[in-house]
Amino acid sequence: MYETMPDHNLPDELIQFRDNIRRFVDRELRPLEKHVTIEGKLPRDVEDAVAAKAKAAGFWLMDVPADLGGADLGLLALAIFWEEIARTTAVSARDHGIFGPTIGPILLSLQGEMRDKYLMPVLRGELKACFAQTEPDAGSDPASMRTRAVRTDNGWKITGNKRYITKAATADFAQVMAVTDPAKGARGGISCFIVDMNTPGVKIGPAEMTMMGDTPYEIIFEDAEIPAENLIGGEGMGFTLAQNYINHGRIRHGAHSCGAMARCLEMTAAYIKQRKTFGALLADRQGVQWMLADGYMALHATRLMVHDAAAKADLGQDARVETFMAKITGVENGFKVIDDCLQLHGGMGLTRETPLERYWRDLRSFRITEGPTEVLKTTMARSIIKNAGL
Repeated sequence: MYETMPDHNLPDELIQFRDNIRRFVDRELRPLEKHVTIEGKLPRDVEDAVAAKAKAAGFWLMDVPADLGGADLGLLALAIFWEEIARTTAVSARDHGIFGPTIGPILLSLQGEMRDKYLMPVLRGELKACFAQTEPDAGSDPASMRTRAVRTDNGWKITGNKRYITKAATADFAQVMAVTDPAKGARGGISCFIVDMNTPGVKIGPAEMTMMGDTPYEIIFEDAEIPAENLIGGEGMGFTLAQNYINHGRIRHGAHSCGAMARCLEMTAAYIKQRKTFGALLADRQGVQWMLADGYMALHATRLMVHDAAAKADLGQDARVETFMAKITGVENGFKVIDDCLQLHGGMGLTRETPLERYWRDLRSFRITEGPTEVLKTTMARSIIKNAGL
């Protein structure tokens, strides 16, 4: 099979890492798919048990520095990890809690008392965090956000609404993006704050039921006062912090698309060799063969883009455009390939007997989240025009 061919572009240690996590996925996670609910979650006892196995196997806190008890993986290694765990629907596309709490670069930037108060309890599983940037009128264009943070004698006062915030209902605190200088906008006018969810003036608004099964919420800030030290990274640094967070997410989306495509193509290649229609195997029909060939080409191209973007980011290079391309190519290719695989499975593809419908819903949503395809293309085109190429 294509998926077991050696990858000469990866160093030996990453190939070994890939093979190890793949074995863990095949042995421990795929058998759990029958327990996944329509919301894409495992029962708590099942999740706790497999999380203990992941920790014992060394697959724990993958993006956290070693001095904090993590695996300290770079983005290329993380991309490989994200692809491999995407080969099963036992791991939620948006929540990898089986492998430890989700941290992200914003919390990892905390120092001193703020690190002790927020980061360390999250690492220990004592606190939960959410990330609040999207607003009712500022989703794809965060520079137009209206949530304001105004200085007070004791710190800051935040007013505004955030929407589609994942984990808002269960979070102990939020990483909130707010405008501190409207005149500067995205160029130094947006700051990042940590806001405890029990702060007076912070309210959880209505839930939003999505096609993916998750339930994001609205967060309402009504003159919520927070201490001065809860400003993260300095005034005006919020957009930079948020973009670093989102750039990681774009590579993750591209890598997840690779894993999803690989699993669905694997299933489809096996299915068409035994499914007959009108007296002939699907595998013998040229139209079906071409769909499968197109799918493998799309997978290969996407993986190369994801690895390239991640490797450049690891070297400290400006890889923003590369993350755009990896995300766009991944989610657009991924949705098309999975849609074709579902089509070739016929009526079975519409049922929950296979993970195809789960992958289909996730990849359709990825075309919108972490930057819609159209917005990313427009932003990338501006960079191309400005710099007369890439």
